[in-house]
Amino acid sequence: MPTMGTPTDPRGGAQPRGDEIASYDTYLEAQRAVDFLADSEFEVKAVTIVGTDLKMVERITGRRTYPSAALQGAASGAYFGLFVGLLLSLFGTGSLLNTILPALLIGAGFGMLFAVVSYAFTGGRRDFTSSSQVVASKFAILCLTESASKARELLAELPPQQDPLAR
Repeated sequence: MPTMGTPTDPRGGAQPRGDEIASYDTYLEAQRAVDFLADSEFEVKAVTIVGTDLKMVERITGRRTYPSAALQGAASGAYFGLFVGLLLSLFGTGSLLNTILPALLIGAGFGMLFAVVSYAFTGGRRDFTSSSQVVASKFAILCLTESASKARELLAELPPQQDPLAR
């Protein structure tokens, strides 16, 4: 585990340093290469995997309507209500069911109300649901300059990956 402040430590906030010793199309290939270096007893603290050519991808997951907004709001509100009900039942004197059920129903009602009102304020500008993520097109392996030539030599010995679909 790198200590805080080492050149390859991602928690340090600085850009990773080093020479690019290899580049791969997938993270699994880059991970396999670093694993090979570790198995070869290379000091992998000097190595960093960096995703490059970043793209933001938004995958559309469905159409957003008043009923779907209400249902999602009710579910999220019910979950919050359940949490509040459990807390109240821990510190209250009433029965578990008499505390949790009203909190769950009130949470679902308020969640539904807030979700429908929020959806109404969009004015139909975003009638779909989606999930977003940042993806890398390439994965570069960087190594500190003083160890880069040794790492390149070792990676030259990395056996080609077998195609799992080939028989």
